[in-house]
Amino acid sequence: MCGRFVVADVGSELVGVLRVDLVGDDLPAPSYNVAPTDRAAIVLDSAKTEPPTRRLESARWGLVPSWAKDPSIGSRAFNARAEELEDKRMFRGALEKRRAVVPVTGYYEWKKSGDGKTPHFVHPADGSPLLLAGLYEWWKNPAAADDDPARWMLSFTILTRDATGHLGSIHERMPLFLDADFADAWLDPTVDNVGDILDAAVDAAPDVAETLADHVVGTAVGNVRNNGPELIEAVG
Repeated sequence: MCGRFVVADVGSELVGVLRVDLVGDDLPAPSYNVAPTDRAAIVLDSAKTEPPTRRLESARWGLVPSWAKDPSIGSRAFNARAEELEDKRMFRGALEKRRAVVPVTGYYEWKKSGDGKTPHFVHPADGSPLLLAGLYEWWKNPAAADDDPARWMLSFTILTRDATGHLGSIHERMPLFLDADFADAWLDPTVDNVGDILDAAVDAAPDVAETLADHVVGTAVGNVRNNGPELIEAVG
């Protein structure tokens, strides 16, 4: 699973390889301890234009479907198992038309041992951004006035699959990683073969996983109030 991640850069430094057309004006600041319900930048292709417009937007971590009565449901939907997407109402519609890329510097995972859990920081060995497959939704607050600019909420979830290679020794699940070449196909809202695209992403993720490095970090990352570059420094 993926319950915390790091975004040390913003804007073009974060998504240069994704050729973004439009950058939102309210992007979150860099964070070394992004937690569920926090905001982060995601990339999506908006089908409202032809061709679709690729946007970098601020979104709330934890998917809130359009039919939800309130946003609280999102606190339980920050991850989604790739193998269950097509069978769950929560994710089925977003899988069809609202796929996203979540660009991060890296993410944290906790390895269980006899005396507790040890946090690891997982990241690209070359320092490049790590691209995670996600889904997004727009939710309209029924209590907000039509002229309230905050009446629409953009939210997202990060997809996961069985962990492979050295990452499997840390945790049984890992994010669904994307390489830059495949990101275009993943984002395209006009494709019809969604099942094939999902299968291809799941199959290709282990290749990206093999390029990643990891090291043990301090337990301070377990407290969401802690946030600074020292959190990703190796210890031990």
